[in-house]
Amino acid sequence: MRGADVMQESLFTTVHLESFVPADHPIRPIRALFDAALKRISPLLDTAYAEGGRESIPPERLLRAQLLQVLYSIRSERQLVEQVHYNLLFRWFVGLSIDDAVWNHSTFSKNRDRLLEHAVIPELFAEVVRLAEQRDLLSTDHFSVDGTLIQAWASHKSFRPKDDGPGDIGRNRERDFHGEQRKNDTHASTTDPDARLYRKSANTAAVLCYQGHTVVENRHGLVVRAHVSHATGTAERDTALELLESLPGKRRKTVGADKGYDVKSFVTKCRALRITAHVAAKDKGSAIDQRTRRHAGYAVSQRKRKRVEEPFGWGKVIGTIRQVKQRGKARVHALFQLTMMGWNLVRMRNLLAAGGT
Repeated sequence: MRGADVMQESLFTTVHLESFVPADHPIRPIRALFDAALKRISPLLDTAYAEGGRESIPPERLLRAQLLQVLYSIRSERQLVEQVHYNLLFRWFVGLSIDDAVWNHSTFSKNRDRLLEHAVIPELFAEVVRLAEQRDLLSTDHFSVDGTLIQAWASHKSFRPKDDGPGDIGRNRERDFHGEQRKNDTHASTTDPDARLYRKSANTAAVLCYQGHTVVENRHGLVVRAHVSHATGTAERDTALELLESLPGKRRKTVGADKGYDVKSFVTKCRALRITAHVAAKDKGSAIDQRTRRHAGYAVSQRKRKRVEEPFGWGKVIGTIRQVKQRGKARVHALFQLTMMGWNLVRMRNLLAAGGT
């Protein structure tokens, strides 16, 4: 007998949300690692909220939701909240039950400043790196550095002279800036003043952007330092030195990098930090001496340094840093660190599943 196509819900249900997520689902170990890091920064989260008053949405849930946005390429927080509402996997990951109401998307905006003020994301990123160190997944001696452009959420039309008044800009109004000399010294974006007009090479277009920088350990390609700076011609080398200086330990280290870092000032400052610069040598006028290039470790660093590009590619294809939808250097920096944290968690899950090899 043919069954009737009629849906009738039960008055009560005893199904647990946990049962909808397969035991071997790849996101389970990611949540376990992330929860371990969240537990370590719980005292910091306590300081971000008042002792009395109305209870807030648990910050752990907001942070898990933001990680979901990175892992599942969700383009906006409005869409993220919509998917958490009906996606049982997302509800489980965030920590909501089937009956729990989902907060409004504006909650992220209201709480983002609180997280920035108390430097929650940087501390959470550091805890994920510590987890990798505890599981013996990090090299402590050999690293690679590089930078990438992060397109800002601002248009060329917003890049106007600093001495101009507000003017009648309107929504997407026509503006003829051809023939006008536009420089970061004299112009700024009215949409995102922290963004800088920059182009990577003579053959590419100039865009309003930031620069993201990472230090990656060469053993498994995990990001141990991540930072966002203004886009300038020397930002990659200057920021790389600051990040390398923050690495722990007094043992001698090596750092691989591309030809853009083959500058005498960078190599000299690396030596002062007890770091040997295994930088790709220029054909002429290289700052890398022949003794360094003849060393077997130099060839290894040149091969391993290409791993530094993988987090950037993952963050722009899977994550949300190809063109950020947040404005201001502090917010972009937090988003960049969150994206690199997502890369680390995915890599750690895969490495631990393979036995850490």
